[in-house]
Amino acid sequence: MSGRKQFNVTDALDRAMRVFWECGYADTSLNALESATGLARSSLYSTFGGKDALFRQCLDRYAATYGARYEQALTTYPGEPVRAVEAYFDVVLARIADPAVPKGCLIAQSAAQSANLREEVSMRVRALLDTQRRRVRAALADSGTEPRILDELAGFVVAVQQSLAVLSCAGSSDAELRVVVRLACRTVADTLTRAEAGRPSA
Repeated sequence: MSGRKQFNVTDALDRAMRVFWECGYADTSLNALESATGLARSSLYSTFGGKDALFRQCLDRYAATYGARYEQALTTYPGEPVRAVEAYFDVVLARIADPAVPKGCLIAQSAAQSANLREEVSMRVRALLDTQRRRVRAALADSGTEPRILDELAGFVVAVQQSLAVLSCAGSSDAELRVVVRLACRTVADTLTRAEAGRPSA
C-alpha cells in the first residue's frame, strides 16, 4: 500500500453518531467529529459529505440499530398487542439503562432541535418518527380495533417513548420510568378493551 491511512467507515460513523448523541447537532463541531473519528476534515467531507450529510447517516445508523430491536419486540407476540407494546417498552428501557451508550435518544433529541436543522434533515427525523408509529400501529392491528383508535394509540405509544428519553436525561430513575411505562401500557389495554366492548356484535 502507499502508506495512506486506512480506516473503518462503519466504526467512524459509530463514533460520529456518539458525538451527535452526546452533544446534539447544534453543539457538535467539526473539530469534535475529527477528534472522535480520527479523520481529518478533508477525509470527513470526502467520505461522508460534510456535517449535515454525516448527521443524516448517523440518524439512519441509529434508526437501523434500534429499529431492528423494536421490530423484533413488536412482532414477537402476534395477536397480543398489549404484550407487544410491553416488549417494545422493555427495549426502550434497556437502551436507556445501558451504560455503554449516551443518555436519551438521538431521534428525540434531534426532534427537539428541529429549529437548528436543515429542512431535509428535519424531514428525515420526522420520517423516522413516522416509521416508529407504523411499526407500533402494525402490532396493534391484530386487535381488530377501528383504524382511528389504532392511529391514536400508535401516536401515543411513540410519544411516551420519546418522553422516556427526555425524562431519563433529566435524571428520572429507572423506577420512575417504569411507572410511566406501566401506566402507558394500561392505557393501551384499557383503550383496546373499551373499543372491543363498543363494537357491534357480528
